Amino acid sequence: MSEHQKKTIFSGVQPSGKLTLGNYLGAIRNFPLLQEEYQCIYCVVDLHAITVRQEPAALRRQTLEVLAQYIACGLDPEKSILFIQSHVPAHAELAWILNCYTMFGEASRMTQFKDKAAKHSDNVNVGLFDYPVLMAADILLYQADLVPVGVDQLQHIELTRNIAQRFNGVYSDTFTMPEPYIPKAGAKIMSLTDPTRKMSKSDQNPGGFVLLMDKPDDILRKFKRAVTDSDNRIVVRDDKPGVSNLITIYALATGQTIQQVEEQFAGKGYGELKPAVGEAVVELLRPIREKTEDLLKNKDYLEQVYTAGAQKASALARKTLDKVYRKVGFIKR
Repeated sequence: MSEHQKKTIFSGVQPSGKLTLGNYLGAIRNFPLLQEEYQCIYCVVDLHAITVRQEPAALRRQTLEVLAQYIACGLDPEKSILFIQSHVPAHAELAWILNCYTMFGEASRMTQFKDKAAKHSDNVNVGLFDYPVLMAADILLYQADLVPVGVDQLQHIELTRNIAQRFNGVYSDTFTMPEPYIPKAGAKIMSLTDPTRKMSKSDQNPGGFVLLMDKPDDILRKFKRAVTDSDNRIVVRDDKPGVSNLITIYALATGQTIQQVEEQFAGKGYGELKPAVGEAVVELLRPIREKTEDLLKNKDYLEQVYTAGAQKASALARKTLDKVYRKVGFIKR
């Protein structure tokens, strides 16, 4: 299939530098497979990041860490476009135009703004309110067909579609209407300390999540302390969320089915399950952590990747932006 026939997937990645085991097993592990079938564009969204106060040196470091981790997880810069959002000015340019085609009521209904505003009540800035429009610009710039998102981001895709539809209605077809992409085999990995909640790096208890860059001893300790229950049977059941989560993680880390894992641990206790899951995760993440550490020592290579990625992204973005500028009546520069 030629590049022109492939559908385009766009994904924006926050430069937190803290990708979790949940991120990896739920989505990132599938990304290398996607790049064979789709034109994949992955952007480290540093413009989005500054809606919350950032320490500049940390933001620079974390931006490179995320880029390195994605490559370490199997993304090939020759097959996917990997770049840093602020290196392609068209994102900010299109966002301003889309602001003028976004209704205030639509933007004010975004539930994530309300959540983030509550968490950062000392800094409820216009960028925080407006970032779903920048997200729409990120997606529409590349005429993305599909956007990998979690359930919490579906409202933003709907807003993006509303903006695109409104603009297309005024000026004729300009933007592709994006669809959310929910990976078929995307597993939902839960917190190790509260298995009723999804694993998240924003968890107040760092024992609840495993980071891709965690050291082996830290991983083993977190699994040793993972919440289970008083019934010692090792089976997947609705009333055993902690054990079910550990079995799911072990199955994914070792390539087994849930049934095979249940059979392997039949008659055994949590004292054997927890360290086994910890060891399996250590071995799963070891090559990713080591490759990331090697890449971060090679800043020249990372610079080559994000510079070449920005050039490719800019060429695609410019086509869309030129079309938009012409349609709204701007004089060609």
